[in-house]
Amino acid sequence: MSLDGARFRISKAVTFEAAHFMGAKPEGHPYRNLHGHSFRLEASVAGHVRAGEEWVEDYSALTSALEALAGELDHRLLNEIEGLEVPTLERLAFWAAGRLKADLPGLSAVTLERPSLSERCTLELDGS
Repeated sequence: MSLDGARFRISKAVTFEAAHFMGAKPEGHPYRNLHGHSFRLEASVAGHVRAGEEWVEDYSALTSALEALAGELDHRLLNEIEGLEVPTLERLAFWAAGRLKADLPGLSAVTLERPSLSERCTLELDGS
């Protein structure tokens, strides 16, 4: 068996704390109120092992990109961030992918989770 032609997917995750509200919900709906969550953001990069490097992507590049992004979101009101005025998990995943793609051209998936609620949303970028 050989690495030649093998396709891999590597992943890294970071966590952050943030608040949000869903202002469009009807009066009295609990999501309309300001509340916070612990989030887990995971990014995956897919591809073939790079010749001479023996990896798909340097984990330090993945870590740096994710930590920078988490730093923008940590202890923030997500509704105040451009593009996250309606901060659903879907919009967060899409927003994060847009920010990560420049630094991680092999980006294949972004997953946002609220672990305390057992909720997860994954944006698949390459159909895998």
